[in-house]
Amino acid sequence: MTRALRRLAQPKVSTPSAEPEHERCEMCTKPIDPDQHSHVVHLEKRSLMCACRPCALLFVERGAARGRYRTVPDRYLRDPNFSMSEAQWDELQIPVRMAFFFHNSDLERPLAFYPSPAGATESLLPMDSWQAGIGASALAAEMEFDVEALLLRKVGDRTECVLVPIDACYELVGLVRTYWKGFDGGTEAWERINAFFAELAAKARDLPSSPGKA
Repeated sequence: MTRALRRLAQPKVSTPSAEPEHERCEMCTKPIDPDQHSHVVHLEKRSLMCACRPCALLFVERGAARGRYRTVPDRYLRDPNFSMSEAQWDELQIPVRMAFFFHNSDLERPLAFYPSPAGATESLLPMDSWQAGIGASALAAEMEFDVEALLLRKVGDRTECVLVPIDACYELVGLVRTYWKGFDGGTEAWERINAFFAELAAKARDLPSSPGKA
């Protein structure tokens, strides 16, 4: 687990008397803000790296550094017309109410994970179910390989879906891993999870109806 994921998996503790920890860019070693900096995906290792803004800008375009790195974007999109039936959800074989999906360019296929007290747990993703369901959605067509994901959450009989930066998914994983208690998670865990999804909703903008339209 990279420093980025270790930080996401641990609760923040206020220690006024302690010296602040100095996070550093994992590429140039320049000091960076622990809470406000960019992330870069190391595609070969399938890991996240903390990066300062100048370094992150080097890997925005696909193919930079011979395709070894990609900068995680910062966009959040929703599709007001998105819908998923109970049958489509069941076909994805996700045992919990939250999951995220991203396309791994090295494996040349989409992967499915869900947050658990043990961390990000991979789930078998039937390709027929993906292609006929969420994989055929407008948000899936918009998703950037390796660095963006579709984050799904079931609320009652409704399924919410937001296209998010891949590091947002691991932030959710960190919340579940840190605060989940017992079988149902406990009050504090769900308060934090609900606050996390509320923040996503506030950040997300509607999917453009046509190319080039914001």
